[in-house]
Amino acid sequence: MHSKDKKTRAGAAQPDTGRIIKKYPNRRLYDTDTSSYITLAQVRELVMSAEPFVVLDARTGEDLTRSILLQIILEAEAGGAPLFTEQMLSSIIRFYGHAMRSYMGPYLEKNIQAMAELQAQLADQAEHITPELWTRFLTLQSPLLQGLTGSYVEQSKNTFLQLQEQMRKNAEQMFGAFRISHT
Repeated sequence: MHSKDKKTRAGAAQPDTGRIIKKYPNRRLYDTDTSSYITLAQVRELVMSAEPFVVLDARTGEDLTRSILLQIILEAEAGGAPLFTEQMLSSIIRFYGHAMRSYMGPYLEKNIQAMAELQAQLADQAEHITPELWTRFLTLQSPLLQGLTGSYVEQSKNTFLQLQEQMRKNAEQMFGAFRISHT
């Protein structure tokens, strides 16, 4: 990686985040590691292989990584069997104006990380099983897996409710300290 690639327009050094991809005004993405233009599908491959990268605006040095990741999600959602239901997307949008917003991101992140770890454990334990066998197994085990998922969701819901109750108690204590007695 060249040192000039680690600098933003303002001259501040970027943290070592792996590959640097520059986005040009013509919407093209340039991978500085391979010195070539890449597609959004290739950026998705970087995500799938867990390769660290950052996307920077070629002109301003602004970090555009989140917007590129959201664009990848949008394409995946439009391209087949969506992961998010309309109800789920509506709920996420509602959290943007809600007081619980700062807690929702970490909550979702922890839950997704837990699911990813579970998936990795299953993959490690079943390296010799072919995709066809997995499909058959999952089809036969659907009720069992739904039960496990339901149990996980219930556990997650209880954790969130406990967090919410703790926040309520903390707020009551904090605001109680500011009450003025009129007696």
